[in-house]
Amino acid sequence: MEFLWPLVFLLLPLPLLVRWLVKPAEVSTTGALKVPFYKRLTSAARAGSRGRTTHWFRLLVASAIWLLLVTALARPVYVGPETPLPIEGRNVMMAIDLSGSMGGEDFALDGLPTTRLAVVKDAAQDFIARRKGDRIGLVLFSDRAYLQAPLTFDRKVVGQLLNEAQVGLTGQKTAIGDAIAVAVKRLKDRPADSRVLVLLTDGASNAGTMDPLQAAKLAKDLGIRIYTIGVGAGPQAIDTGFGRQIVDLSRDLDEVTLKKIADETGGRYFRARDVAGLSRIYSEIDRLEPVKDKPKTIRPTIALFYWPLGAALVLTFLLAGVIALPTLRRLTSKPQTVGA
Repeated sequence: MEFLWPLVFLLLPLPLLVRWLVKPAEVSTTGALKVPFYKRLTSAARAGSRGRTTHWFRLLVASAIWLLLVTALARPVYVGPETPLPIEGRNVMMAIDLSGSMGGEDFALDGLPTTRLAVVKDAAQDFIARRKGDRIGLVLFSDRAYLQAPLTFDRKVVGQLLNEAQVGLTGQKTAIGDAIAVAVKRLKDRPADSRVLVLLTDGASNAGTMDPLQAAKLAKDLGIRIYTIGVGAGPQAIDTGFGRQIVDLSRDLDEVTLKKIADETGGRYFRARDVAGLSRIYSEIDRLEPVKDKPKTIRPTIALFYWPLGAALVLTFLLAGVIALPTLRRLTSKPQTVGA
């Protein structure tokens, strides 16, 4: 428990100072009703131990009332333990390509050939797990783009929805412009300087209604930074019907457009040719868009002034009753009959 205004306790000796410094008011007898035997009545009332006990009881109760009033004025509060506030970090939308080419097995995971999408999921899960305090959203796109997860603090749900994504879920083509547009729609109402889009694809935009560069200009106007990632292994020697040849497995990747999108919005373009490279890219984005590592905390306070104030009120009624009790007894007592 703490007192918000502890200096108020300096008022405790105030009644004693008033009694010591201020002279008692003079009692005027002008117009008073004179009772010849008044002195005899008052002396009888004050006589005996009962009168002294009542006097000390009144003084004790009055002192307690004053102490409680000063305590209430000092504003006592109960201060609870520190409670962390939700961290208002960045708002990060992730746009993941699900076109047919994402099923290509030109990556290796744990020494085994695996699809591009499987590697992307693995690296993206680590990225999502590290973004504690950020709102994360998920856009999936192929022939068309759709919102899979709105911006949320629940990173576990976003990761689960990403794991459930499948190649070709909505077609085989790539609508990069529509993916940017869907993400921009969700980010535009978020606080400025905290809007980030991470777009990952392995191809060129060949579907959708929005041109990628027009969508990038719209994102720039709204202060949204876009980090683009091009996925796909480099040229490799493979056996074909015409013998062993060098084949570029990422020949459909439109790096020029992805670079322009990133440059237009103040982001960066990254090229992921293997699993380690993709992990490094997400780590670099973490560095460029760091998570806030100093969460704010609050200690909730509960006001307690009404407890001493209520006790002072109860004691005031009690003291008033003690003072008025003799008068009430006299008023309610039956008058005695005087004989002839």
